[in-house]
Amino acid sequence: MKVVIIDYGLCNLLSVYNALKFIGINSNVSADPEELKTADIAILPGVGAFEDGMQGLRKRGLINAVYDFVKTGRPFLGICLGMQLLMSKSYEFGEHEGLGLIKGEVLPFKTDCDSSRYRVKVPHIGWNSLYPREHSWEGTVLSSLDEGTEMYFVHSFYVSPACIKNILAETEYAGTRFCSVVFKDNIYGCQFHPEKSARFGLKILENFVRLQSTVTVSTYVG
Repeated sequence: MKVVIIDYGLCNLLSVYNALKFIGINSNVSADPEELKTADIAILPGVGAFEDGMQGLRKRGLINAVYDFVKTGRPFLGICLGMQLLMSKSYEFGEHEGLGLIKGEVLPFKTDCDSSRYRVKVPHIGWNSLYPREHSWEGTVLSSLDEGTEMYFVHSFYVSPACIKNILAETEYAGTRFCSVVFKDNIYGCQFHPEKSARFGLKILENFVRLQSTVTVSTYVG
């Protein structure tokens, strides 16, 4: 099985690589669009600004490679900024177009919470809980996890999918209940860092890798 971690010039690649290695999964870190043609699984991690992320993908010719990969039905996972890049647009330091693989926006946390009259800390850093929205977690990347399982977050913006059916899990912070796991067909996104979330985060990566066994695409290059 060929797992490709997409390198588009931003950080957090090595931690994902090491987490996969820890659970016995070999992976390649690559900025080469050709690598995605023969990959079984692709992961788009990242920490940084939305505009920088899109520019990094564009500069390396990776945007069309990502689109082509997703069309085949192979599992694709976005982590943190990688999840946000899946959306239609972001309002981080202006308005910027995203990959548009899942319709939705990337929005900032409100720093004022009127109900309690205090200023909340942004970015949201630390452990926080996952809660289901409408879907069962069975058969997804969250299989075998319990409601309220905590993951490790570091972010100032959050995704707001246009369709609630694309929300697999939610988390609450700063008076906002936001989407912490998004999904659509073969695409998943985690706002938190599974590679930094101890055994439950590693379980998510294991579940994601197992999704590849359900793919029945006869050929990836055509």
